[in-house]
Amino acid sequence: MFERPYLKIVKDRINEPRKFIQVFLGPRQVGKTTIITQLIPQLTTPNLYESADAISATNTAWLTQVWESARLQMKVSKAIEFLLVIDEIQKINNWSEVVKQQWDKDTRENINIKVILLGSSRLLIQKGLTESLAGRFETLYLGHWSYPEMQKAFGWNIEEYVYFGGYPGSASLIN
Repeated sequence: MFERPYLKIVKDRINEPRKFIQVFLGPRQVGKTTIITQLIPQLTTPNLYESADAISATNTAWLTQVWESARLQMKVSKAIEFLLVIDEIQKINNWSEVVKQQWDKDTRENINIKVILLGSSRLLIQKGLTESLAGRFETLYLGHWSYPEMQKAFGWNIEEYVYFGGYPGSASLIN
């Protein structure tokens, strides 16, 4: 499977001491979730991946439960650090308030849970980040794939790239 250069950036961030929530933004079908599924098997850090894709928008308790589950798994495994990944975070109403509360609680209690949030609605994500999470996050924007990426991954020539664009999900439909 093709690995985008972003994978190395994410690995580097996860290997740094806990400082910021990592927020991945970008349109659908550009590989945000794929990067995480490539990352997780390469880690020695215990982790939990959850997606809000099928969760009711009003279910903010789900987010708290996921965070508590990460804390419990960390405690049971006696790990010194833990990675929590939440995909499609923008689907939960008031997600940023819950994330702020949980992140701040971990900070106060010296719980070393590193967090990656993935979202595909830039407007909803950025609104939540600026309202509640100022100074607590770092964003990584994953956009359409570049021509060299599409060429390396799918063998496209420049004409195909210009005509079809940089969405990897559509490549299998074209070839």
